[in-house]
Amino acid sequence: MSDTSVSTTRTTPDEEWVDPRTVTRIGVLMANGQLAPREFITREEAEAWAQPGEDVVEWNLVCECDR
Repeated sequence: MSDTSVSTTRTTPDEEWVDPRTVTRIGVLMANGQLAPREFITREEAEAWAQPGEDVVEWNLVCECDR
């Protein structure tokens, strides 16, 4: 017989649950093919930081669902 534990995330009444599949990160893919060593709050902030030839990218840490 195996012992299986289930992990659940609980929120307090004043916290609103957020579906983790909708949470994305914003970064800059530099011209050398590496991600910049920082993340950005908004896409506009990333676009202002990016140099010519670099791309602003968004990704999700939970699933590989591209936006």
